[in-house]
Amino acid sequence: MIKPAKIRRPPRSSPPAAAEMQAEMPLGRLRLILALDALLVEKSVKGAAARLGLGAPAMSRLLKQIRELYGDQIMVRTAQGMIPTPFAESLRLRVRAVAAEAEDLTRHREDRSPARHPEWKAGPIVDAVPLGYRPKNRLEGQPLPIDHAHRLAGIGHNADPAQRLAKHIATTAASVGNSRPLNADEAQEAFAIILRGEADPVQTGALLATMNYRGLTTGELAGFVKACRAHICAPSPGAGFADLDLPIYLSPRSTSMPWLLQAGRLVAQSGVRVLMHGFGRDVDQGKLEAAADAIGIPICTSMDTASQLLDKHGIAYLPLRALMREMPHLPLLYRQFQMRTPVNLMLHLLNPSGARASLIGVAQPANQFLHRDAALMMGWRNLTILGSVRDVGEFTPYRPTTIYRLVDGNSSEVFVPSVSEPRLDGATGLTSLEYWRGVWENRVRDERPRQIVIGTAAAALLSVRPEESSFESLREQAATLWRQRLPQN
Repeated sequence: MIKPAKIRRPPRSSPPAAAEMQAEMPLGRLRLILALDALLVEKSVKGAAARLGLGAPAMSRLLKQIRELYGDQIMVRTAQGMIPTPFAESLRLRVRAVAAEAEDLTRHREDRSPARHPEWKAGPIVDAVPLGYRPKNRLEGQPLPIDHAHRLAGIGHNADPAQRLAKHIATTAASVGNSRPLNADEAQEAFAIILRGEADPVQTGALLATMNYRGLTTGELAGFVKACRAHICAPSPGAGFADLDLPIYLSPRSTSMPWLLQAGRLVAQSGVRVLMHGFGRDVDQGKLEAAADAIGIPICTSMDTASQLLDKHGIAYLPLRALMREMPHLPLLYRQFQMRTPVNLMLHLLNPSGARASLIGVAQPANQFLHRDAALMMGWRNLTILGSVRDVGEFTPYRPTTIYRLVDGNSSEVFVPSVSEPRLDGATGLTSLEYWRGVWENRVRDERPRQIVIGTAAAALLSVRPEESSFESLREQAATLWRQRLPQN
């Protein structure tokens, strides 16, 4: 009996090679676009996989291929989940248009709306980009995202300010599938309306709370900063009257001592013009004014006096109300919300004097990249970001620290190992302000705050001296400035 010959099958391609070939083909690239759209909508691999009817491992492989296609991380995992990179945000509307057109082409004929343009008159593929999309099993007669987008697109630039702001609120706060983050221009217009006092208080609260819940994007943060800087006519970074910008916005509930003021005082001794700015009496009950006055830092009453005081003393402190009278009530929303809003994040990038470099503190690791990317989007050249337990740019020498920087417009990082933490001294019987001032005047001998001040001053020097690569050498310079801070008797 003759046995049938075995059919020899061609060897299977390995999964990675097959995936690469598929991604190179036009159909494979379209698949990547649809996957990217789902990722931008859902902000998670699992959610995007469920939306497209795939397994999570398959979606992870698609994300890897998308990253290779664009040479960008696309989605970054943070404590708040996955957030899009600035590059991914820049693709959002174009990707959404492609996905929306694909969905429209695959709908049943009876579901399609009649064409609004004659055949001989060319029009855009999607003239009002849908904000999101919904599953196929929508209810009969349920409005599509494209309908919602058309309604918002009808509110033009010449509409009433409250209507324009309502449009932006609806863009970011509508239901799932009908919303998206604002781009930089939209966020700038929305916050400019608020700053001009043209918004209803309910609208202000709705926009800020929604953005905080969704998670602020790079474009939204950059738009808020640009609106505020335009409102106060701030000069471009590097074209102003200061060398170093030091924001110091203490939380209303903070009981910590403002060692950053002492570090700024040290840096000013080296010839660097330092402008510090903070909430002022509206929020911190005058804590920073009292501390600045205690060590001889002059307090400004306006931007004009800030320039004059820097010329005379090399350092000044500017309360927020002296900068703009419309702003202080916005941070006070913390009391109504019991949480910070995008305004709190925006203030760190305000740089009202147009200093050529800024040193800021950012508590949340995800926000450290958010601030750096927003500064890059705005074309900033020099920025130093310190991670801290609160949003104040103070260096903590007793833990390993990664300093995130922009140096001449390029991203870089500096790792600083920790030093041994000295023993805490016992009670001194002094008030917190007396203790804080006593450390500066050498009446209180405490190594712990001294190292904090010196390390923070070194980080400030790093901000204005991009050519310096050694943090330790700058820390030695700061230690010398500390020893020279008091006049010799």
